[in-house]
Amino acid sequence: MFSHIMLGATDIEASKKFYDEVLGVLGYGPGVLNQSPTGKKRYFYMAPTGIFSISEPINEQPATGGNGSTIGFSVADEAQGDAWHAAGLANGGSACEDAPGIREGDNGKMYLAYLRDPSGNKICALHRIAG
Repeated sequence: MFSHIMLGATDIEASKKFYDEVLGVLGYGPGVLNQSPTGKKRYFYMAPTGIFSISEPINEQPATGGNGSTIGFSVADEAQGDAWHAAGLANGGSACEDAPGIREGDNGKMYLAYLRDPSGNKICALHRIAG
């Protein structure tokens, strides 16, 4: 469904460090530097199904976390989700929402862990539990 997701970063190098670690837990390599046509730094994380990227805003305005926005990353199990969350906290992220754990609702049983990246963007690790 998606070709790519790009988030603005207030401190691109702090955000790169954060995403190198949390996405590294999921098996992805470090972000690859790319300069925009206006000279702004961007980092791309490649996956077989799409691209995740962070960027200095090209419009010279500050990057802000989208109120009500969340980007979710699939994790294999609770252990990987816990490692993802710990890597984020250790690399400039902050906890938000409830503590990592299993939730049950209309969409079934799932593991969720939430973080805010160094620029305030809300991200989530999610594992759907069969049953």
